Amino acid sequence: QVQLVESGGGSVQSGGSLRLSCAVSGYTYGRNCMAWFRQGPGNEREGVAVIYTGNGGTEYADSVKGRFTISQDNAKSTFYLQMNSLKPEDTAMYYCASDLRGRCLVLPMEQSVYQYWGQGTQVTVSS
Repeated sequence: QVQLVESGGGSVQSGGSLRLSCAVSGYTYGRNCMAWFRQGPGNEREGVAVIYTGNGGTEYADSVKGRFTISQDNAKSTFYLQMNSLKPEDTAMYYCASDLRGRCLVLPMEQSVYQYWGQGTQVTVSS
């Protein structure tokens, strides 16, 4: 059974940092893409960052470029989202996701291509 478990959310002041983790189990890590999405109050879920597990390539939403970094530790079957210079508009529930079919290679920020999701972790940034 595939499971994704997030951790690391919390409350910080504007300008602060947090690191989210997503531990993956139930399949051999390293296939296709892993991603972070978020959903803020009253907003639709949006893609934040994607890592191509095979070559380590990454993509980011424009709103987080230069502030967030996605990375992975293959040995631990875990990937991360380092969030720096946080802003109040980053406040959201953050979800990690996995695609095993490869559609993410074409549509990396499209949530519908991801089959497996974590339960979410809340990030709150106060001004």
